[in-house]
Amino acid sequence: MLSRVADSLYWINRNVERAENISRFVEVSEAMALDCPPGSAEPWLPLIDACGDRDLFDTFYPQATPEDVVRFLVREPKNPSCIVNCIAIARENARQIREVITTEMWEQINDLHWTLQESDAFWQLQPQEQLREIRRACQLFYGVTDATLSRDLSWQFSRLGRLIERADKTTRILDVKYFLLLPSPEEVGGVLDELQWISLLRTAGAYQMFRQAQQQGITPRAVAAFLLLDPIFPRSVRYCLEGISKALGVIRSSAVPGPPDDLECLSGLMLASWSFVRIDDLIGQGLHEAIDHFQSDLNRLHGLIHDRYFVMPTPSPSESSSNPACVPA
Repeated sequence: MLSRVADSLYWINRNVERAENISRFVEVSEAMALDCPPGSAEPWLPLIDACGDRDLFDTFYPQATPEDVVRFLVREPKNPSCIVNCIAIARENARQIREVITTEMWEQINDLHWTLQESDAFWQLQPQEQLREIRRACQLFYGVTDATLSRDLSWQFSRLGRLIERADKTTRILDVKYFLLLPSPEEVGGVLDELQWISLLRTAGAYQMFRQAQQQGITPRAVAAFLLLDPIFPRSVRYCLEGISKALGVIRSSAVPGPPDDLECLSGLMLASWSFVRIDDLIGQGLHEAIDHFQSDLNRLHGLIHDRYFVMPTPSPSESSSNPACVPA
């Protein structure tokens, strides 16, 4: 597969997944704001931290009102990670490889892009309805991809991008609640604390599955265990790492076999470390530190994937001299 095609497939799915996650984050915060004092920034600013864009946000919106947060995350032109820009980037990547993706995939991402760019009727909807429509459109893109794309390397790179972005956002939103929003000891287990943990589960699309899987109440330990270590919930870190490892294994098997390199070693070590660890050990050692270490490993994993599959190899001097096309004029 050409490097540019693999790169485009990877980033199409990362950006659609990012847009879907942000739409869910904001949608849940809109609902949570109803339980907070009017004008309170409590359910809003953590979203900026979860997206890792606090410095950029503070530059544009020093007042940090709830309306500022929503605009920054949904349609701020100068925020490359806002929903509108994520979909625009995904659509441009899809346009460049239309011969590889299916017609249904192209039509879905193209329709969503132009809805966000040109539909006045869409932006006149209530904010909750706007976010719900964006989330459904992103999920429809996943469904169309799953239903129409052959399980070849195109599928594997698509899945790789989606799962890396999903693992990233799941750990970020958990870290924000557990580390930045941890209430004072007298508030632990209170009404507001429980509402925040419920909102966290809803943000990850995990509330119903958590209730079915867990017989105990909503506690920080139980929520962290479910989002990080559950082997069958599709947004948990462990599930994402298993999918990433399988996708990389299939991609590697199509190349010349050989000993595992840095990419395979890191992927395997991450999967093993998050498959055979207890939540009590993570909490005892410091959950924030564990998540921070995971984020560093995930960034390294992305860098290794980029260097191995998305960068055209530079020809050696001997190859350049033997190929007249490589000789500068």
